[in-house]
Amino acid sequence: MPLRYLFTVFLTVLFFSVNAQSNSKEEVFFTVAGEPVFTSEFLRVYNKNLDLVQDESQKDVDEYLKLFTNYKLKLKEARALGLDKKPTYLRELSNYKKQLAKSFMKDSKVTDALVKEAYERISYDVNANHILVKLPENASPQDTLVAYNNIIKLRERAINEGFEKVREEVHNGQTIYGEKLGYFSGFKMVYNFETAAFNTNVGDISQSFRTRFGYHIVNVIDKRKSRGERTVAHIMVVEKEGEASTEKAENRIQDIYKKLNQGEDFESLAKQFSDDKTSASKGGMLSPFSGGQLSVQKFEDVAFGLQEIGDISEPFKTNYGWHIIKLFKKKLIPDFESIKPELVEKVKRDDRSKLIDKALVNKLKKHYQISDEQPALSYFESIFNDDYFKRTWELPNDFNAENPLLKIGEKQFSYKNFGDYLLKSQRTPTQRGTYKSIISNKYESFLSENLIKYHENNLENENQEFAFIVDEYRDGLLLFELMETTIWNAAKTDSTGIANYYNNNKNKYVFPKRIDAVVASSAKQKTLKKVSKLLEQGMPLDRIKELVNSNDKIEVIFTSGILEVNHQAIPKDLKLKKGISKTYNHNNTFVIVQVKEILPESLKTFEESKGAVISDYQNFKESNWIDELSKKYKVEVNQEALKNIKTQINNQ
Repeated sequence: MPLRYLFTVFLTVLFFSVNAQSNSKEEVFFTVAGEPVFTSEFLRVYNKNLDLVQDESQKDVDEYLKLFTNYKLKLKEARALGLDKKPTYLRELSNYKKQLAKSFMKDSKVTDALVKEAYERISYDVNANHILVKLPENASPQDTLVAYNNIIKLRERAINEGFEKVREEVHNGQTIYGEKLGYFSGFKMVYNFETAAFNTNVGDISQSFRTRFGYHIVNVIDKRKSRGERTVAHIMVVEKEGEASTEKAENRIQDIYKKLNQGEDFESLAKQFSDDKTSASKGGMLSPFSGGQLSVQKFEDVAFGLQEIGDISEPFKTNYGWHIIKLFKKKLIPDFESIKPELVEKVKRDDRSKLIDKALVNKLKKHYQISDEQPALSYFESIFNDDYFKRTWELPNDFNAENPLLKIGEKQFSYKNFGDYLLKSQRTPTQRGTYKSIISNKYESFLSENLIKYHENNLENENQEFAFIVDEYRDGLLLFELMETTIWNAAKTDSTGIANYYNNNKNKYVFPKRIDAVVASSAKQKTLKKVSKLLEQGMPLDRIKELVNSNDKIEVIFTSGILEVNHQAIPKDLKLKKGISKTYNHNNTFVIVQVKEILPESLKTFEESKGAVISDYQNFKESNWIDELSKKYKVEVNQEALKNIKTQINNQ
């Protein structure tokens, strides 16, 4: 749920709450209905958010204490209401813990090495062709040997006769594939294939290697630097339904494009006419982005299609509106630190994760002191037979079920646990081999699964950082449940209370001063003089556009309708009076404004201000509710402890 997530993130920033361990030697800072909150917890929370108070006086510590005590009051009420026992709360907390545990269940050294390797590989593109002898993952030893010998012979032929000649001759699209792959970068191929391609010199043929598709050889043709990122500015025009408009968005963007071709300044036009309010004031400038980063593929494709700094695209349409893009900067792959988080996630989802999982299992073996020797396996070999491959194998009647097999931490596993695992695993087809190898492989899978499961279940006891984050989310989720049921939902449905709040606070909800106006913008003062005369005559805007502009040349663009006085198209020093203004130099161009009517500040109706009223009413109810909680759960502050905290913070 997005709202729940956002609320939890807010709480994460505000309070890194950790359950204080009962310790008679710790100083009690304050109590909530007799329940202690320790000085150490408050300082930990305060220091984590030091950027909020580092330049503040001692009084701000008092203000921060109010926030913190309110936070504790809410938690007290949530638990008193039993919200921490709700099945939905417990289920969501459990799901979060499982998801969070994934980021802690990795070997960081191996992950770091793979991430650095991945960065090197995404920094380059490789152009390669390959030959594949297709082979199923569960192929028999005999078929595997045949495929291996085949790829070895093909490699010898490719070396002697030329890779391309052999590739074209042997490709049949069924058992052998000879393909041109073109350029690719890191994460575009399965990991083993990627490794072979990047480790092979340009012009060379790799040694044979296996992937889940079969045996390959790769011929590397070229390697080059990757594309990197782009910095662009844009002008965006959107279709505004229900608003007064003299033209469609497509026509407007074409007019702007013509003005660009006439030599007018891109930044100036963006400031005047772009409907992207975030970037318009900056001349349309956007933050740098790399390939795949934007959600709008069309925008990204056009941006990367611009080659020279200063190039401007033709108008094009996306789901957001019509755009024109100007290229300002080209940059290669971002530096390692800025792209590292993204690479970490990709590595975890890639074939590389198998290497990470293997490293984790080895680390857990050492942590829980699990020996590589397992004498009990010989017993399982003795009771194993070919019925396993028919999925009819059963444990013997005299099976030693209660014999101890291994111990992970505090959990003891018996022969029965592994025997049941074998019974279940026979449902999945298994490649034939020696009984010893099959039992050994199954035991390694059994051990790995249970090591990871046990470690995950005990992670909160074994990893302090994990415990802190879980505890933080636990309280954040609990507060969300409380606020939703007590304040948010109640405030939304209390129509009488909302209406009364609006009537008692009408002066808070007003429209700013506005004008009903026409703004004419042109690079030429002479053109605006002509437009001014035509406006005085009462000529319609469409007719003025026909007289002043042409299909090939746009001399003036109009902005009209009810506009706030701080609208981007209106000069800041415009004198607010009816009629046609003088010519102003605004955003590096010239403008005149025809003011038809001046609309003073006016009260908004309830419907016009409903969203803001509901929000304010919720805050009002919450403030009163906090007062009630403070009466219900008495808060007693240790003033000596508060004095010590202020002294300590001031000395930091």
